[in-house]
Amino acid sequence: MSRVDVIMPQMGESIAEGTVSRWLKKVGDEVKRDEPILEISTDKVDAEIPAPASGILLEIKVQEGTTVEVQTVVAVIDTDGAGAGAAGDSPKKETKPEPKPQPKVEAPKAPAPPAARASSAPAAPPPSASMEERLRTRSTPLVRKIAAEHDVDIARIQGSGYAGRVTKQDILSFIDGGEAAASPASPMSSMSPTPSKSPASGAVSHPGVSAWPGDTVEPMSKIRKLTADHMIVSRRTSAHVTSYYEIDFTRIAGLRQAKKKDYEARGARLTYMAFITKVVADNLGKHRVLNSSVSGDSIIYRKPVNIGIAVALDWGLIVPVIRNVDELSVLGIAKAMNDLADRARTKKLSPDEVQKGTFTITNPGVFGSYIGAPIINQPQVAILGVGAIEKRPKVLTLDDGQDVIAIRTMSMFSISYDHRIVDGADADRFMSDLKRDLENFPEGAL
Repeated sequence: MSRVDVIMPQMGESIAEGTVSRWLKKVGDEVKRDEPILEISTDKVDAEIPAPASGILLEIKVQEGTTVEVQTVVAVIDTDGAGAGAAGDSPKKETKPEPKPQPKVEAPKAPAPPAARASSAPAAPPPSASMEERLRTRSTPLVRKIAAEHDVDIARIQGSGYAGRVTKQDILSFIDGGEAAASPASPMSSMSPTPSKSPASGAVSHPGVSAWPGDTVEPMSKIRKLTADHMIVSRRTSAHVTSYYEIDFTRIAGLRQAKKKDYEARGARLTYMAFITKVVADNLGKHRVLNSSVSGDSIIYRKPVNIGIAVALDWGLIVPVIRNVDELSVLGIAKAMNDLADRARTKKLSPDEVQKGTFTITNPGVFGSYIGAPIINQPQVAILGVGAIEKRPKVLTLDDGQDVIAIRTMSMFSISYDHRIVDGADADRFMSDLKRDLENFPEGAL
């Protein structure tokens, strides 16, 4: 009998675990390669996971609602088809991932977050542990294996991953360079301050509130709970400031109306967001600090312009990422946006499509919101909010100096930025250029 394991995939570089939301197949069912067999949920994405091979679903190791670390075996497929009858006649008893023996590691001399366990199930940090501490000790199974082989306590290493999470490169650098690799002056410094120094340290807690008679109480979904935690961490990490700009979309509204049918014939819905994303991408190349991240006492100026577009779903918020947007035309951006949004709603996104964003755009205006002050998507340093684009009265000055009130297609934009490295002048120059380019969008760019 040939068996193929189905594993919990890593749906993003900062994701340490995932939850089995629903099994689409049951034990004994025939499955085809690339056919969806289960749904998983993480803080970044809800997704359908395809079968890695064709055969019979022989065993389900992780039941619905269970959260396990990435790379955990969640099911087994018999690629020969053998054992199908037995599996169908006698379903296997519910099993849970068996923890592997915990490797012995040298205890640190000073108090530190508990070392990650080498088990396939998620580590259970103490209730007082902060989110950053939990992420630091929840490194990938490969990192924990390397740590066990070299008798290294992961908690001693200052990681470069999200919230200080230790990556493979971090632990290899630590092993090669000894204690020097953990020095605060090391180039491998954390993408956010260490828990002991960070203003974000302290447990992410949500105070309890008593339910009243007639109330309905529902537990948060996995994506909702982790999104809530990340929003709190972002507020604690970045010095948020928000600026607001009014932008005239009358010219773009005319261009969009004139080109809409042509774009539909070419397989794309021409939305205002396609214009906005194009102009944002062009200006991020001129205002590089808005396309950066904070790494300890350093600034990482990102070379690629990867823009995340927030998509509101019934079960939460997801941010698919369009890569190298500055190299795309308006048509290319429109097609990419339509495709990513459609697949986000049908849970068809791949792990690569929800990570490595360098800037985020959120569009509350699609629901009629005048404007909002969004929270920065860590470890980015800025996020653009787009308000409702609609006709409003606007005072215009004619060539002869006379003021008149006209009906114009208008919108309010906001930009929330990290004042640790982005000054008000930086954000305002970016927004001034964005306003100028949107109000004077060239027809030849379509």
